[in-house]
Amino acid sequence: MSTTRTATHAVTPAFDRIVELEPGRRAVAVRNIPNTLPHFDHHFPRFPILPGVLLLESMAALAKAAVGGERAWRLASVKGVRFKHFVGPGDQVHITAEVTGGNRQTTEVRATARVGDRVVATARSLALVSADEPWEGTA
Repeated sequence: MSTTRTATHAVTPAFDRIVELEPGRRAVAVRNIPNTLPHFDHHFPRFPILPGVLLLESMAALAKAAVGGERAWRLASVKGVRFKHFVGPGDQVHITAEVTGGNRQTTEVRATARVGDRVVATARSLALVSADEPWEGTA
């Protein structure tokens, strides 16, 4: 399970479990959204909504799993992100990540998040680079 640190320093899972994994091709994961997430206290108190950046982080974490291999990857850029519907407490989000291209140092992944039959978010391109590569401006 992949995790992320939030502003409150609590560790929240990027997804709960991987349902399907074809390394180098695609991955499918499930993330359950409990009503106990600290984000719901302030985003928004009377109409709790999962912040889109957390959904995007889940898609990026699954993209890294879909690429697979022994190499560590980091997110370099995101293109064409669309948030189509709200995700709230009690929802179960199914995330799909499909590798669309790449080479030894970079990889592109397309991701989709659904709640039931409804698409709630899409990312046309999540560009991952090898964690061995220096960050821009640090070399």
